[in-house]
Amino acid sequence: MNKSLQVAKYVLADFFAAVIAWALFFAYRKISYSPDIDILQNILSDKNFLYGIVFLPLGWVIFYWLIGSYKRIYHKSRLKEIGQTFGATFIGVTLIFFVLILDDLVINNYQLFWFLVVLFGLHFSLTAIFRFILTSITAYKIHNRIIGFNTLVIGGNGKATEMFLEIEKEFRSAGNRFVGFVNVKDADSFMLSDHLPHLGYYKDAVQVITEKNIEEVIIAIDPSEHEYIRSIITSLNEANVIIKVIPDMHDILLGSVKMTAIFQAPLIQIFPDIMPQWQIVVKRLMDIVISILALVLLSPLFIFTALGVKFSSKGPIFYSHDRIGLNGKPFKMVKFRSMFNNSETNVPLLSSKDDPRITKFGRFMRKVRLDEIPQFYTVLIGDMSLVGYRPERQYFIDQIMKEAPHYRMLLKIKPGITSWGQVKYGYAENVKQMVERLKYDILYLENMSLAMDIKILFYTLVIVAMGRGK
Repeated sequence: MNKSLQVAKYVLADFFAAVIAWALFFAYRKISYSPDIDILQNILSDKNFLYGIVFLPLGWVIFYWLIGSYKRIYHKSRLKEIGQTFGATFIGVTLIFFVLILDDLVINNYQLFWFLVVLFGLHFSLTAIFRFILTSITAYKIHNRIIGFNTLVIGGNGKATEMFLEIEKEFRSAGNRFVGFVNVKDADSFMLSDHLPHLGYYKDAVQVITEKNIEEVIIAIDPSEHEYIRSIITSLNEANVIIKVIPDMHDILLGSVKMTAIFQAPLIQIFPDIMPQWQIVVKRLMDIVISILALVLLSPLFIFTALGVKFSSKGPIFYSHDRIGLNGKPFKMVKFRSMFNNSETNVPLLSSKDDPRITKFGRFMRKVRLDEIPQFYTVLIGDMSLVGYRPERQYFIDQIMKEAPHYRMLLKIKPGITSWGQVKYGYAENVKQMVERLKYDILYLENMSLAMDIKILFYTLVIVAMGRGK
């Protein structure tokens, strides 16, 4: 499968749908104003038409890219596609209408509203038709096994074999091309070996995924192996794949299984996308805008804090060291120094409530989070986000991982200046407290949204205002 070519098809379809829709709408407006004019000549001589025919379609394509329309291009549902196109068209047309058309000559409010309806109808219908055709062609190829997704099975006995045989005899294929399986528990032989090659142990799954270009993983373990499920999901954290899990009856009764196709095996799907693309874009924009505003508006506090550090104890104003961020990459985290100089030698140490290494001014800074101000620059350059999880040093991560290997799930996102764990739990004084705080960071990971970020930012401001920081 050529994903780039498929994306290009959707981009071109959306571009030409926007071109045709704008041309028809422009002609309709011209006829509405002056029905007796030479319509073709009048349109082609209007520079607004020429600008619109070039720049508006480009704007539409960029808008679709921002909201994630071109992600997972082979996993589109036709009904869902129509719904998403409807919503995107409504937002885009409303924007175009109020920016470009509202100041036009109109006879009355009814005509204004009718223009909006016409533009929406033309753009939505053309875009939806082009997309429906492309998605239908793709669906036909998938259902008839012309194209498919390399699939790895985790599990090798009863459940896995049953699932494999069910999927293989499906009336309409879901597109799974099975490459092989990895086992969970050691055994002399596996039932699935009669049908698929054995590719190793489940902890080798990430390596297998890379080597075999795996796009989907199906977890099909027996009841006796359910204790491994958390470890399996954690081990797959680094892989950018769709994960599907065979449900038990209680999953079905609780409504965990959401089906989009009639003929396919019931599976719980776990997509690697933590947030919708448009929310990811808005979250980054929030990071940039708020960081710039903070660095400008808090500049007097920045100077005050710098002077306070300088005159409260000997040593540099700033303190920095490596923390681990997105995808396990280290970055420099800079803070105002709140401890006496050289308080930490070879072995990293965590601070505590009555830590004698903290200066008097440093204790005040920590209460109102003034020591965190330089981190807005780290957010601005993209190493951190305003809201995420508290980044740690590799020394402590190694200790946390011994007790909570699912910590590595956090590395899928950027660390933050503040976090759900910080708001709910505060600073940790030892590894045990770090592990306890981790559950709130995992909860944030599983519930990431712009609304959640705004709530956490609000409660962080409350903590700062009340001086409840540690």
